[in-house]
This record gives sequence, C-alpha cells and structure tokens, in this order.
Amino acid sequence: MGFSWLKTFSLLIIMSALVVVAGGLAGGLPGLIIALVFALIFNFFAFWFSDKAALRMAGAKQVSEQEEPRLHFMVSEVARQANLPKPKVAVIQNDSPNAFATGRNAKKAVVAVTTGIQRLLNEEELKGVMA
Repeated sequence: MGFSWLKTFSLLIIMSALVVVAGGLAGGLPGLIIALVFALIFNFFAFWFSDKAALRMAGAKQVSEQEEPRLHFMVSEVARQANLPKPKVAVIQNDSPNAFATGRNAKKAVVAVTTGIQRLLNEEELKGVMA
C-alpha cells in the first residue's frame, strides 16, 4: 500500500477523533454518538467516492484512445516506466494550465489534464507533468 496511504489514513483518523471529541463536548454522550456515526459515514464516502467527486467538480470527461491518442500514449509510456497499470485519462475543458491524478489505488487511478495545459506545454513538458 505505501506510505501515502498511511498518511491519508492517519489524517482521517485524527480528523474523525476531533469531530467525535467536539460532538462529545457539545452534546455529551448523545453528541459523541452522533458525531461518531457522522465521522464513519463521512470516511466511508471519502474513501469510496472522493475521486469521482474531484473529477466531477473539475468537469473532467474521460476520453478514449481514439479521442486523445497522443495523451494516452504519454500516459501509457509513463505508467510502463513506473511499472504501474495505465490509469484512465480525462480531459477538462478549461484554459487554465492544470493537471491532477486521483484514485484510491493504482487500478482505480485517473489522470486529468486541462485543454489549457495541453496547448501551453510541448510533448516533453506534458509528459513530465504526467509523471
């Protein structure tokens, strides 16, 4: 799993503990129980659906190899060099130069780039961003 997973898990535990303590301080035992249930539900949704939420908020649209062959080739090459499965590829119709990766593991990964960064960077620079 790796160190980044441990950091994320630790952060979620700390945030959940703060919510539960605040619930207990504000409402006693009933407040603590309500806060605990809220924290569990929040963490469940954060783990399973945060990647989809990030893509939706950014307006990312998954693209096929036929739609974006150059981008898919770059992502495939970087994934092969890193010995990782190739992530899905998404494009965001936005002039701002930006790119991000999301997903709870390598098999669920998605790499998203804006049309702005595709226009701004040459192939080598964009490949570096993909890495």
